[in-house]
Amino acid sequence: MSVMREWILWGTRFFTGACIFHFLKRIICCLSVGGGMVRDTKYCPACCKILSEKWNSYTNSPFQRRKCSHGGSKIVKQYFFWESLGGIAFVYCGAFFDCGEVTFLSLKGGIAFAYISILTIVAGIDWNTRVIYDRFHIGILFLGMLSMSLYVERGISERFLGMVIVAFPMLILSLLVKGAFGGGDIKLMASSGFLLGWRGILVATVLGLMIGGIYCTWMLFRGKAGRKDHFALGPFLSIGLAVAYFYGDVLVKWYLLF
Repeated sequence: MSVMREWILWGTRFFTGACIFHFLKRIICCLSVGGGMVRDTKYCPACCKILSEKWNSYTNSPFQRRKCSHGGSKIVKQYFFWESLGGIAFVYCGAFFDCGEVTFLSLKGGIAFAYISILTIVAGIDWNTRVIYDRFHIGILFLGMLSMSLYVERGISERFLGMVIVAFPMLILSLLVKGAFGGGDIKLMASSGFLLGWRGILVATVLGLMIGGIYCTWMLFRGKAGRKDHFALGPFLSIGLAVAYFYGDVLVKWYLLF
């Protein structure tokens, strides 16, 4: 009976994460078209682009088996991906921070999932619009303050150093080279530096720039981008930040062995 109860509990965790990420997908689309959560403008729930006049009667229910009016991808598949991602993220946060057999999600796991959720929204909106809203930076700072009592090894000095060790060089470089980094990327790294500390933010920066560089090289190789083209860096930084949140200290210790 205890095994069955545990399976039900993990299934409930997955379902909770899937429902939350379904809602996050809607937030990304709403903010990508320049509105809030309540907006009359019709948008494609797959690619988050505003629909033309001929689609005015279109309803954006994710359960319709219609295709995106721009890219042709099925809307159900899009939402299935996001919901699966949310379920896996919630389950992983619960398993990584040992939520136990009865506790639905520990405080550490809740902060981790909230951070992953914010990074997901940031990545989605930045990919669509190349804009990162300040409200998400404030949310990350709030998570950093909540985590201070849980991660006492990250002192206030380490957190403040994490805020500037990456963000300040990015700011200087953006002032010297036009378009080097966006203001949203700089503030994302500053707020995340307060949450992760200076070691974690360095790991996240290296990973994010490496992944972004691989993507840029791949686009150049396929001829889909030129040398002067710009692309959103936020999604790749978000991936690096997510990995660093869970494995930043481990990667630093592994690196110091060599």
